[in-house]
Amino acid sequence: MDASPLDKLRAFWNQRYADQDFAYGTEPNDFLTGVTPRFAPGGAVLCLADGEGRNGVWLARQGFAVTSVDIADRGLNKALGLAARHGVSIETRVADLGSCELGSEAWDAIVSVFLHLPSKVRRDLHRRCVAALRPGGFMAFEAYGPGQPQRGTGGPKEPELLVALEDLAQEFPGCTTLHRFAGLRDVLEGSLHNGLGEVVQILVQKAAR
Repeated sequence: MDASPLDKLRAFWNQRYADQDFAYGTEPNDFLTGVTPRFAPGGAVLCLADGEGRNGVWLARQGFAVTSVDIADRGLNKALGLAARHGVSIETRVADLGSCELGSEAWDAIVSVFLHLPSKVRRDLHRRCVAALRPGGFMAFEAYGPGQPQRGTGGPKEPELLVALEDLAQEFPGCTTLHRFAGLRDVLEGSLHNGLGEVVQILVQKAAR
C-alpha cells in the first residue's frame, strides 16, 4: 500500500534531521530573538514545527516554559539533546500541525518560524493559534515570501507554500498587529537557509479581556 501524504511528509523531515549536524544550525532565529522581550517573562510558549529545537531551546534558556511540536520525531529527539547540552528542559510533542489540538487559552506566546503550509491548512492553523493564546498573548511568525524560490537561498519552491504579507495579515482575527514586514534580509541558519532571502514577518497580540 502506498504511503499517505502525511507519512511521506514525516519521512521527508525525519530524513532531513537524520544527520548528526543540525540542518538549520543551533542558533535561534533573528526575528524571534528581536520580539521575545515582549513576551511575558517565564510564560508558556508553544513552538510550531520546531524541528531540531534551535528556537525552543533558546527560549527555554531565557526562562520560558517551552513545548516544541514537530511532525518529525528525529528532529525532536535532537532538540531534547540540545536542551540537555544547555542544561534546560523542554516538552516535545510529535504531531501533525494540520490537525492537532493546541488547547484553549493555553499559551502566552506561539512561535512559527519557517513553517510553510498550504494556504487552507495555514489559515486553519492560525485560527486555532488565536484560540489557543491567552488574552494578551503573542503570535510571532516568519516565513519565506512569494519571491523566494528565484533566490535559491532556502525554503520551498512550491508557490502554494509561500504567503504574501497582505494575506497573512488577515489570518489573526481579534489580534492587534504590532509588527509587519515583507522584504529582504540575510537568513544565515545552518546549511539550508544561507543567504539573502525574501521573508514575511508578523507579530500580533491577542486582545486582553
